Amino acid sequence: MIAESAALFPDIVIVRQPVSVCVPVHCKATLSVRAEGASVLSYQWFTSDDKNPNGPPLNVYGGTQADLTIEAKKSQGYVCRVNDIFSNCVFSEWVKVKVLDIGVSGLPLQWKGEPHIAINLKPQTVQLGEKITLRCVAFGNPAPKYEWYINGNLLCDKISDTLQIDRAMAEHKGTYMCSMSNVLQEIWSQAVEVNVVQNGQLPLSAHTAVDKVALLIGNLSYSHHPRLLAPMMDVHELSNLLQQLGFRVVSLLDLTKVEMLVAVDKFINLLDKGVYGLFYYAGHGFERAARNYLVPVDAPVPYRSENCLCVQRVMQSMQQRQTALSVILLDTCRKWYNQQCLPSTIMALEPKGNTVYGYATCEDAVAFEVQDGGKSTGIFTKYLNKHILQAEKVTHVLERVSEDLGRDPLVRGKQAVEIKHTLKEPRSLADPVRTSGYTKELHLREVCWRQANKLPRKKRLIFLCGVEVEVSFSALFSNVMVAFGIINTTGPKTDNCTIALSSIPPMEDIFSGPGRMEEMDSILFNKADCTLRVCGLQKLQESLVIKVDLHYTHMDSRARLTESLQVDIGEPMVASCKLYKTLQTKSPMKPYSASAQSTGKIAQCKNLADHTRAGPCRPFTRKAECGANVAVQRCNEPEENDENELHDFRCQF
Repeated sequence: MIAESAALFPDIVIVRQPVSVCVPVHCKATLSVRAEGASVLSYQWFTSDDKNPNGPPLNVYGGTQADLTIEAKKSQGYVCRVNDIFSNCVFSEWVKVKVLDIGVSGLPLQWKGEPHIAINLKPQTVQLGEKITLRCVAFGNPAPKYEWYINGNLLCDKISDTLQIDRAMAEHKGTYMCSMSNVLQEIWSQAVEVNVVQNGQLPLSAHTAVDKVALLIGNLSYSHHPRLLAPMMDVHELSNLLQQLGFRVVSLLDLTKVEMLVAVDKFINLLDKGVYGLFYYAGHGFERAARNYLVPVDAPVPYRSENCLCVQRVMQSMQQRQTALSVILLDTCRKWYNQQCLPSTIMALEPKGNTVYGYATCEDAVAFEVQDGGKSTGIFTKYLNKHILQAEKVTHVLERVSEDLGRDPLVRGKQAVEIKHTLKEPRSLADPVRTSGYTKELHLREVCWRQANKLPRKKRLIFLCGVEVEVSFSALFSNVMVAFGIINTTGPKTDNCTIALSSIPPMEDIFSGPGRMEEMDSILFNKADCTLRVCGLQKLQESLVIKVDLHYTHMDSRARLTESLQVDIGEPMVASCKLYKTLQTKSPMKPYSASAQSTGKIAQCKNLADHTRAGPCRPFTRKAECGANVAVQRCNEPEENDENELHDFRCQF
C-alpha cells in the first residue's frame, strides 16, 4: 500500500532517500530524508511492528521532522511519509537500522560512520559436504556493503555479512577475505584459511580446550603513583577479542591488593584439568630478583613487594590446576628494584609444560603507553590486539607482536617484547572448546562466570504525574556498570521533562579525570536522556539503589516540580563475589600510609601533568618510581609476605 501511494502524488519529490545504518546497541543514529514540493512539507516517520510484521507500520513518537534521531535498541525498519498542505503525500524507501549488541572498543572518539570491524573472520577446517559459514560484521553509517573473495577472486553473489556454503567441495579450500565499504571508506577483514578435508580426515593434531577462562585487570587510578590512561581501553578491547575466541572473561579495573588477591583466587578456582587459562594485567609494575610484581591502586610509595602481587605465584597456582594452557600477558614495566633484598621461597613445581609468559618489555626496562588514533593504549597491547585472533600457536602470535613493536619508531630501542614458554604442543588461543564428557564441570563454571557478569533487569518506573521512565543497564567491565534513563512517555500535564540518576550508596566515577571522559564516550556510545556510571562494584557491601529524579514543568501552574523514585537492584555483577573480603586465613590488612611507608626521596619517571598531555610522539612509561633513587635499608626490609597462598573459596566468579 505504501509503495502504491508513492506513485500517486508526483508533486512531492524525494531528492535524498534515507540510508540503512549498522550501529552498536544504545548508539544514537540519525535517519534523514530530503524532499521538495510546491508548498510547505510535513514529515512523519514509521517503524515496523515486531508483534505484527504483516500489519501497518507504527508511528514513531516525535518523528515529525526530516531528520529522525533514535537510540538504537534493536534492529528495525523505518520509512518516512512526506505531506504537503494539499493532502498529497509520498513515502521514502524503507531502510533498516541494524543494531549489534557487542563491544564497540576501538571506535575513534569522533566516529563519522566509516566502516569499523566488530566481528572478524575466523579460520575453519571442515569435511567434504559440510557447511562453511564465515561471518564478518562492521559498524557503519551508511551500513557497509560486503564483498567476499577467495584466493583473490570475487564471489559475485555473496553480498551479506555472512558467507555460507551449504556443501563444501575441494574447490572451496583457500584464503578468504571480506571487503566492507560505504561512501566514507573501504576496509578489509583479515585473511583466513578454510581447509576442506576428506571425511574422517580431520587433523589428529588439532587441540581443544575443555573450557577457556580469562581474568583481565587494569589499574589506572593510583592513590600514590602517577595515574595511567591506557589500561581502561586496553582491557575493554582485549576483553571483546577474547570473547570472540570463546573465553569466559572477567574484566576488572582499579583493584586494591586485597581485591587483586581475592580476584586471582576466584579465577584460579575456575581452572581445571584441560582448561585454557589466561591472565592479563595492565598497570604499574616492577621486577625484583627475577620476579615480577603488579602494583595495586592502593600501594604506597616506595615499592615494597609485600604490598604487591607476585606474577610467579599466579602462574604456580594456574599450573597446580593442571590447565592445558596457562598464559600470562603483562603490559607493565620490569625495572629492577631493590635487588639486594632476598626474596622468599617459591617452591618449583614439576615441569608440566604449556605455560607462556608474554612480557611487554624486557628485563630492567619500561613499557610505554601512547596516543593512537585518539585513544590511549599500551603499545604492547596495541599490537597484541591486532594479532590475537589469529589461529596460530600462541607463541607465534606473540612473535608477530614482537616484530610489529620492534618496527614502531616511537619505542624502537626503548622497549622490546620478551617471550618465555614451556609449550610442548602447538596450542592456540583460538582452539575450539570440547564439551563432551565435561558437562557437569562446564555447567559449574558457567554458573560462576555468570555470577560475575549478571546485569539487573530493565526497570519501568511510573511517576505520580504520569511520566514513564525506563532504566536499563549495560556492562563496560565486570565491575563497571552504566545505567541509562529514558523518558518513554510524558504525563498529561507535564512539559520540559528531564531526569537525573544517582546511586545509593554513591559510587566514585573513576572516568571523570582529564582525558578519560572522551575515551569513556567511545566505549559507551550512548545518548540516552541520562546516564550514570557505577564504578568499583567490587567495593559494594550492600544492595545498590538507583534513584531517579524527575524534573518537569506543570502545564497549568508553570511551576517547576520534582518527583523521585528509587529501585533496588541488589548486588549486580562482580559485587556478588565480595572481593573486598580478606582471605580468611590471613589477618586483615592495615590501611596504607604513604608518608609512613616512605624511606627516601622518590624520583618519578614522568611528571603526572606531562602524562595527561601524551601525544603520538610522546610515549609514557608505566613505571611509577625509579628504584635506583630509593634508599636501600636491607636490615629493615620485612620478610616477604606478598605471595600469600591463594586459598580455595567456595564462591568463585
